[in-house]
Order: sequence, then structure tokens, then C-alpha cells
Amino acid sequence: MPAAAQRAVSHKIDNEFVQQQFGDQFTLLPEMGAAFGDLDGDGVEDVVIAARCKNPMLDQGDHNYAVIDPYNEFFGYGDPRVTTTFGAGDPRERGLVVLVIEGAGPNTWRNATPKAKYVIVNLPFRSISVRKFKTKKRPVEAIYVEEAGEMETSSALFFDGKKFRYVPMGGDMQ
Repeated sequence: MPAAAQRAVSHKIDNEFVQQQFGDQFTLLPEMGAAFGDLDGDGVEDVVIAARCKNPMLDQGDHNYAVIDPYNEFFGYGDPRVTTTFGAGDPRERGLVVLVIEGAGPNTWRNATPKAKYVIVNLPFRSISVRKFKTKKRPVEAIYVEEAGEMETSSALFFDGKKFRYVPMGGDMQ
């Protein structure tokens, strides 16, 4: 195996990896762990990483990622240039982001140039995982979120072929 391919395969998800992929504004939340699945349905593994960020818009051009806000888009206005200026009610939720790296080729998300990278802002999460989600058309893999806050609700984010969509799932029945 060539040296470059060996380095790509040996990537571990740590703060250095997050900053290499997204810039020095991002800090990994190691207590969350990463989640893996095929979010875009192309048969290649993708990775979902919980992080904290000071300014998600700053390194977009240098690190080739898109900042998106499907949560606020669901509620009517999801332009991240505006919604990133909103302050979180709880200081513990301030700066929380979900990072998605869509894999490409045999090295999947570890590839030097992944298929796409997203920074999902304003999603109030306590935990994230990747599971099957049934859409009207077919089951897909989605990011499941246990939301932070008093309501203890859950939600899902799934890729519809063009963009990520937020779907509230309801609350805990206990």
C-alpha cells in the first residue's frame, strides 16, 4: 500500500483530525464519540462528529465545507449567515455543531479529499447517533439526535439527495 494511502487509512478521530478537516475554530467533543453510516446512500461510509465551534463561517473557503442550518430551516428561516448570530439560551449549548464528512473512494471519509463536508449549526443536541430512518420513499440512514433542553425530544436529520432535512420525532414517554 502506498504511503499516502496508509496515512489516509490510519486517521483516528481526534482534535487534530477535526482541525485539519475544518480549521482551528473547531474543537472535538471527545465525550460524544463519532458515529458512522452511509448518510447520502452512495454505498460509502460517512462520519458524524460532535464538536464545538467559535465561528463556523470563518474557514469555509480554506477547508471546503458548507455551513447549514436544517433545524432553523424547518422552523422557517435557515440562512446560516443570519442564524449563526443567534445566541443559545443555555451557555452549555453555545457553539455546538455537528460535523459530517461524506466519504469517497476506497478510503471513505478518511480520503484526503472527501466527497463533501458539512457543518450543521444551531442543532441543540445532547447525543448523536446514526440509524435507519423511514422516509416516504425508502429507508435511509440518518443522524438521530437526543435534543438538549427541558422537553427531552428527539429528532432526525436525513439527506434527501440535495440537502439535509430536520424531522422532529417527539418526546420521551417516560
